[in-house]
Amino acid sequence: MQKEQEIELLSGHYKNIISLLGEDASREGLLKTPERVAKAMQFLTKGYSEDPAEILNKALFKEDYRQMVIVKDIDFYSLCEHHMLPFWGKAHVAYIPNGYITGLSKIARVVDVFARRLQVQERMTLQIKECIQKTLNPLGVMVVIEAQHMCMQMRGVEKQNSTTTTSDFTGVFNQMKTREEFISLIR
Repeated sequence: MQKEQEIELLSGHYKNIISLLGEDASREGLLKTPERVAKAMQFLTKGYSEDPAEILNKALFKEDYRQMVIVKDIDFYSLCEHHMLPFWGKAHVAYIPNGYITGLSKIARVVDVFARRLQVQERMTLQIKECIQKTLNPLGVMVVIEAQHMCMQMRGVEKQNSTTTTSDFTGVFNQMKTREEFISLIR
């Protein structure tokens, strides 16, 4: 389906949703809202049409470096798949190369690919780790994500200052000493 057709279909659905919520979808302030929301949702879920392994492979370089590479404080924005409300925060990603490195910006782009899908933080953490491990085959990968969730802040339990932290790791990060080094470097 072409993007324009998708926008048209989504817009029709959003117009119906606006009406079902009790609003007049034909009033001036809402006339273009269905199309704007459709375009916003396309952008917020563009990760479905992107291949994170391809992103890493586009900047793959043979290198003998075998120490920790960390890209920290990667801002991301995502949508909770349970309520389609935003969650956002920072991702911290480390890997220890095993003959190959990738461009540093590619790590941040991989985070974005998985964030731009309907998500849960736990799965996103796992997906980033698995993608880097499978694509680069490093000695180990570790991912820590710290996020705030609007589904907890503006509805439900309404805890505005809560932060959720998830982590996942492989390889040499199974050793406590390596994990502790990573944690101390991101603090």
